[in-house]
Amino acid sequence: MPSPHSEHWTLDPDVVFLNHGSFGACPRAVLEVQAEWRARMERQPVQFLWRDLPDLIDAARNDLADFLKSDPADLVFVANATAGVNAVVRSLHLSPGDELLTTDHDYNACRNVLAEAASRVGAKVVVVKVPFPLRDETQIIEAILSGVTPRTRLAMIDHVTSPTALVFPIAKIIRALEAHGIDTLVDGAHAPGAVPLDVGLLRPAYYTGNLHKWVCAPKGAAFLWARPDRQDALRPPIMSHGENTRRLGRSAYHDRFDWPGTLDPTAWLSVPAAIKWGGSLLPGGWQELRDRNRMLASAGRALIAGRFNLTLPCPNELLASMATLPLPEPLQQPPIDGARFDSVQIKLHSDHGIEVPVVRWGEPKRRYVRISAQAYNSTEDYRALAEAIMRIPSKGAR
Repeated sequence: MPSPHSEHWTLDPDVVFLNHGSFGACPRAVLEVQAEWRARMERQPVQFLWRDLPDLIDAARNDLADFLKSDPADLVFVANATAGVNAVVRSLHLSPGDELLTTDHDYNACRNVLAEAASRVGAKVVVVKVPFPLRDETQIIEAILSGVTPRTRLAMIDHVTSPTALVFPIAKIIRALEAHGIDTLVDGAHAPGAVPLDVGLLRPAYYTGNLHKWVCAPKGAAFLWARPDRQDALRPPIMSHGENTRRLGRSAYHDRFDWPGTLDPTAWLSVPAAIKWGGSLLPGGWQELRDRNRMLASAGRALIAGRFNLTLPCPNELLASMATLPLPEPLQQPPIDGARFDSVQIKLHSDHGIEVPVVRWGEPKRRYVRISAQAYNSTEDYRALAEAIMRIPSKGAR
């Protein structure tokens, strides 16, 4: 039986969509708000972009700050979390021998930013291995601290990991690294809307997160939060007028980031509508929506694991709105060299109408399936996935 909330999205009803985690999906009501902003912009582009936009961004930022329990002075909008990572890492003044710390659960695009910045000056990227499967959160903290040296300049740590869907104990990690004098850049791409988030209380050096995923804002909506003592050194990924054109009553930090050249800012301006809509979907607001999705992800994981007699790779306490499981052994063959998409993922989509990511991760690499849970999903979706996996012949899983 489909979820009664599925009517709020424009998703193809012929596809079982279990991949909200990759790009999100924007509800009809929020898309309508964005369309209204676009219509207003195109009626008078100069009025909108030159005269109106600064105040409109301020208003959207204030609503976002309330949602994140943050001071709006510490927030800027960016296009995505990768842009936020670029802003932070490329603003560092690294020296030869400096080290940038990350984990093997990080996101490839963000690892690339570390690698490029390090290669320019002869610095080093240190990648620590966090166990998966794992027993509890102490293994995560211990693994990260094992990579700390006197040369560690910055640690980029995921709040919710992309390949393995683990919720890292980010507050404990920030404080542990702080005790060693190390700044933390939190890659919170999957966190807003999926876990309770109080950025002002977490108070890392930097936090960047997507709003197009679990907050369900339009694509192109994300934020970067920076501690006040780190804002002056930050430069946006795109340098524009704000570097030397100051606006009355606004900080240099806001001036640099608020105008990255001509763009469509309607995704940013639609963020308040997405926050309001998500908070109104269920009687218990955002807390009930997060809890519902977390419990559904856990139930879906248990259903699939039970069907294939799989051991759960982590406790439920380390899950939010996603869960990752290894595929059964018959589907663990080596992939075809150079293939962009995994053959099992292709077959699930083309033969069974199921959109779900299959990733190869770890050393040695193994096949994992990562399920998402959003309000439009129901237990039947995970049952359909389990049935489809059973029908994939092992000889066709290359």
